[in-house]
Amino acid sequence: MAASPHPAIVLVRPQLGQNIGKAARAMLNFGLTDMRLVAPRDGWPNPDAGPAASGADVVLERARLFDTVQEAIADCSTVYASTVRRRDLVMPVVTPEAMAEDIHASDAASAILFGPERSGLETEEVAMATAIVTVPINPEFGSLNLAQAVILLAYEWSKSNTLAVPPDKELEPAAPHAELEGLIAQLDSELFDKGYFHPPSRTQATRNTLRTIFTKTGWSSREVKAIRGVVRALVGPPRNRG
Repeated sequence: MAASPHPAIVLVRPQLGQNIGKAARAMLNFGLTDMRLVAPRDGWPNPDAGPAASGADVVLERARLFDTVQEAIADCSTVYASTVRRRDLVMPVVTPEAMAEDIHASDAASAILFGPERSGLETEEVAMATAIVTVPINPEFGSLNLAQAVILLAYEWSKSNTLAVPPDKELEPAAPHAELEGLIAQLDSELFDKGYFHPPSRTQATRNTLRTIFTKTGWSSREVKAIRGVVRALVGPPRNRG
């Protein structure tokens, strides 16, 4: 199946250029570049947006300016209104996961609306959407800033999209048991010489605890050698640093 179009991020009456820049940064982190600005308070372009974008200049350069929400979403078949406030509207309310699934399941253009920093979307603007998307957050403190809201929904969309991820580093094989026994015996001997095991009645229990620390973690041979070197350094004479 062909990849679905990337959703447009529509910022409705954003107030600060810095917040527009931070939203652009959030978008580009997850592969989104279609930013649409509806009547930004301080006009557009805004000199404060660039520094806040931290290199996401391509998003700002491509950003399109609209006078109304209707114009901004005119080419979109599916529109989600991001809000955490309850409204007297009879319309679907979906999770970010459901929103992402619906976007990926369709080849139609889509958009996500975000309201002004202080007040959020007006009820009339929410009513233009296909559904409300709400991020599950603390009901006693529902205070996401604009960039946080953008990054959460962009991330959710990106999880089903193909983005570059750091390659997994092949894990080292676990050390043979004999190597672990050597480490444990070395540590046990040095601790005994230092009088660590006290009181005597707890000696075996303490030894068992130390053994489980080293046998349940899957140490590699390299790691075992490193720890044995640490033990030798701690109990031996200081090296001459001259």
